[in-house]
Amino acid sequence: MSRSTNLLQQMTIFVTMVTGGGCGMMYYLMQKNFAKSEYYRSAVERLNDHSTAMANLGAPPLKIHNIHLTDRYNRVDHTIAQLKIPVTGTKTGGYLYTTSNRDATMNRWRLQRVALQLKNSETIEIFPSEESE
Repeated sequence: MSRSTNLLQQMTIFVTMVTGGGCGMMYYLMQKNFAKSEYYRSAVERLNDHSTAMANLGAPPLKIHNIHLTDRYNRVDHTIAQLKIPVTGTKTGGYLYTTSNRDATMNRWRLQRVALQLKNSETIEIFPSEESE
């Protein structure tokens, strides 16, 4: 009887470790796919090119953190991508809010809006910028 209990405990530990490892791998791969996507990269490039936003963050160096997968703001489907990307610099941090639409004819993502909201609630519109309107 104790042998079967011992075997059951070993199986439980094994299944728990495999499940945890699988969940961790899935989380890592999802973050990696976000970081490689066109709508993510173009928004981060716009932030890097915006001197006022970078100065307010205290960047470079700019640190981009993992997206919170449970945040309801983060949504991606076939036509729209909406992300809230956590970023920090040496002075402060905040969230980079991005919205992109998929151009069906060109099969590419086009930025609609990129804005940086700092921890002090200041919002800096990055794209479209005030100068281009």
